[in-house]
Amino acid sequence: MGKLYIVPTPIGNLEDMTFRAVSVLKSADSILAEDTRTSGKLLKHFEIKTPMQSHHMHNEHKTVERLVERLKSGETIALISDAGTPAISDPGFLLTRACVENNIEVDCLPGATAFVPALVNSGLPNDKFVFEGFLPVKKGRQTRLKLLAEETRTVIFYESPHKLIKTLGHFCEYFGEDRQVSVSRELTKMFEETVRGTAKEVLAHYTNKPPKGEIVVVVGGKK
Repeated sequence: MGKLYIVPTPIGNLEDMTFRAVSVLKSADSILAEDTRTSGKLLKHFEIKTPMQSHHMHNEHKTVERLVERLKSGETIALISDAGTPAISDPGFLLTRACVENNIEVDCLPGATAFVPALVNSGLPNDKFVFEGFLPVKKGRQTRLKLLAEETRTVIFYESPHKLIKTLGHFCEYFGEDRQVSVSRELTKMFEETVRGTAKEVLAHYTNKPPKGEIVVVVGGKK
């Protein structure tokens, strides 16, 4: 049997790459990458010459069976995403589940995940929290927001910059304008910022200053 390594990669600052992650990527037989162009820059920076192939949300359903057979034959495969830990709102779950079902060893390395620093930076309670990832775009969005409006734990979302204002507006509508919100943007990068306040205040901020970059939204639970 081979082995599947789940390897986190930096969410922005390349210095967040661990020594072990570099070692695993160099020693693996092959690397599965969400976007080979993006990951190619990372591999070049760390002088990693391991063969790479594409593994993303549009092809993972079709490739899992073949990858399992390769792992069964003894191949060591490392899975990376464009940034952060694979399978956290990124491809990786289907392959990991298939490996577990086929008794193939899976080793997930510790490393970068955007929601952890965003949660800690927020100043909101972090002893108990819920990670929601991306909200539904259309179908099921209202139902999900109504359900989460009653959640007493801190809730974490990922959001794209062009949908942030709409989402903050929905928070005002469903959670209340006074609900505490923290928006972390471009974590670990040059223009990193965290904006905290009520849902109404944070909405006003980004209405006047349209956001750019990768975004994590942390919302206080219902009191």
